[in-house]
Amino acid sequence: MKPIILYIHGKGGSASEAEHYAPLFPDHTVMGMDYKAQTPWEATKEFNDFWNENTLNDKRVILIANSIGAFLAMHAFFGKKIEKAYFISPICDMVKLIEDMMRAAGVSEERLRKEKEIPTPFGDTLSWDYLSYVRSHPIKWTVPTKILYGEKDSLTDPQTISDFANKIHADLTVMKGGEHWFHTEEQMAFLDDWIKKGD
Repeated sequence: MKPIILYIHGKGGSASEAEHYAPLFPDHTVMGMDYKAQTPWEATKEFNDFWNENTLNDKRVILIANSIGAFLAMHAFFGKKIEKAYFISPICDMVKLIEDMMRAAGVSEERLRKEKEIPTPFGDTLSWDYLSYVRSHPIKWTVPTKILYGEKDSLTDPQTISDFANKIHADLTVMKGGEHWFHTEEQMAFLDDWIKKGD
């Protein structure tokens, strides 16, 4: 039975991105997951339904997850039998990210608590329920993990990713000049090389 590569895409991505990883893992079955979940509590149900439907408890599973996909996977798959994980630009401190967005939008905590949801000029909607949830459900992740981070990541600062990598004992690789979204030819070549070295 071939081991499984399970790919979880980031915001605006799709399960078809998983095809990129097939040549890197020729002896594995590569599987992408499309999902609709927007919150960690929605992801916990949806991701676990997918896991159970594909009977992944009975297989060797390696996780590759991108951006918000990594954040949701850490909530949904905690305690699952995952051999190792590769995280690309993971969102790792959602509390800080939301608080940074609140500051940028000039929204106080008191106002958000009162209004529950507030759209921002940059397209995201701030949610009191979401902030409350992530504050009361800190990430607990014990899977052996490798993290790829772009030096110019606009969502997560270097100190935050470094602190997180230390917290979960992950191996952190930083691409000089890299961005949050790895998409250029140079960035994808760096990503592929990182995967090959870690496999």
